[in-house]
Amino acid sequence: MKNVHVSEKTNNRFDQDAASWDAKEYRIKMAGNVTEAIRNEVILNSGMDLMDFGCGTGLVSLPMAAEAGSLTGVDNSAGMLEVFLTKAAEMNLPNVKRLNLNLGDGDTLPGSYDLILSSMAFHHVKDISSLIRLLVDALNPGGYLCIADLDSENGLFHADNTGVYHFGFDRENMMELFRLSGLNEVRACTASNMPRTGNDGVERDFPIFLITGVKQ
Repeated sequence: MKNVHVSEKTNNRFDQDAASWDAKEYRIKMAGNVTEAIRNEVILNSGMDLMDFGCGTGLVSLPMAAEAGSLTGVDNSAGMLEVFLTKAAEMNLPNVKRLNLNLGDGDTLPGSYDLILSSMAFHHVKDISSLIRLLVDALNPGGYLCIADLDSENGLFHADNTGVYHFGFDRENMMELFRLSGLNEVRACTASNMPRTGNDGVERDFPIFLITGVKQ
């Protein structure tokens, strides 16, 4: 498997921040908007197996788990996954499991899924073309890939850009990568606008897109 260069530099920070991650109101609101945008694109049912790549604490995917057959949270932060699993237990979701994987170390994605989603994780991945192909390979025929991330910006979103490989993405370029990976019915929408003070001290809205494609 080609190394997709998932950043390891931010692991310690995410592990340390996991317990308090959900305390930020803007994160809750943004995740809720992304979840709603995915629901507008994909009709969930109890026969669907879901996977959340870079799941963090499950803010986006856990609200969908009760309507699906299963949810697998994938992350390279053990701290985030611990919170993810604790929240699943508190929500009485026995169909949820976690996988602590680092594709940059050559880990592979087991299983096959009807919906693979990812929110705000792709800008921490160097080779997104290879990652998209890996995720598409893990989709069942007719399955959906839903990626939410930042529109192109000037490196202002993060206070510290360590471990950030991309300052957002051009939507058209991302949609073309979906098509080149064999996905059809590729479409994009604005899932959310995140108000945030950039590292230049100026508060602005950072648009978050959702791009969806279907494997035939």
